[in-house]
Amino acid sequence: MPKPRVLATRPLFPAAQQILNAGCDVEYWTKPERISKDELFQRVKDKEGLVCLLTEKVNEELLRAAPKLRIAANVAVGFDNIDVPACTKRGVVATNTPGVLDETTADFAWTLLMAVARRIGEGEQLARSGNWKGWDLDQLVGTDVWGKTLGLVGFGRIGRAVARRAAGFQMKVIYSDAIRAPLDVEKELKAEYRDFNALLAEADFVSVHVPLLPDTRGLFDGPKFYRMKPTTFLINTSRGPVVDEAALVHALETGKLAGAALDVYENEPFILPGLKRPNVVLAPHIASASLETRTKMASIAAENVVALFKGQRPPNMLNPEVLKTR
Repeated sequence: MPKPRVLATRPLFPAAQQILNAGCDVEYWTKPERISKDELFQRVKDKEGLVCLLTEKVNEELLRAAPKLRIAANVAVGFDNIDVPACTKRGVVATNTPGVLDETTADFAWTLLMAVARRIGEGEQLARSGNWKGWDLDQLVGTDVWGKTLGLVGFGRIGRAVARRAAGFQMKVIYSDAIRAPLDVEKELKAEYRDFNALLAEADFVSVHVPLLPDTRGLFDGPKFYRMKPTTFLINTSRGPVVDEAALVHALETGKLAGAALDVYENEPFILPGLKRPNVVLAPHIASASLETRTKMASIAAENVVALFKGQRPPNMLNPEVLKTR
């Protein structure tokens, strides 16, 4: 019996390839450039499975081009690139890779926080430039992290992992979320609940950990930045469109905000020129980019695909109702 045919839009790590190749006939896109829309549609038209990244849109148009498709496995926790209702309508299982990158992303949120507070980006450029004249009293002075107030917008798994790390810096931790955490969680993490606007007014560092939803798109707009102290730093490792970048640039230009550290952008991979400022740390969407974590993500996506074709329920289904109708 022939193996189900699957398209992977990037080469996967060896551990993930081993899982996928054992159960499927896999075609990998191996060219250095990203697969184009036309190329994707051409190659997926006879495939039963698709392993994709956030850069590929699994929407009605793609689904029409892939009439045999039974599963779209996203190598990511977020799935704003997948039209889940459209998949459900066509009987296509959609999956993601939850719970695998929490600690790695929390580590990176702290990397950005420390970098922007202590002006690491500027310092590294100076050290590499050949123009450094040696130590000076007021050279690249930043701000302390120890003992400050950390505001977490979103208090799910990643937000709580960030809070856990704050204890080492003896920071006051406050958080805002649509659903307040249980009291035992607040006690364990020494985190205090705040209304969103109250958090913005109080925090020295605001770290964003919300999913991209209709009510979080543009969550940080001009009025929100004006609620923040001019000494506050914004850190975003969630999704770019959560922040209105034009409003952020204005807040930075007018001194309404001390700085920002960003791993995600409103229109990736385009970065608004106004963000390329000395007091902004820019990273190219690498919060989960450790070898261990990215290997786990790819392996989970592969396991989701293989499970379906073995007649099993994929572990990380976004639309389990699809299997109920079969």
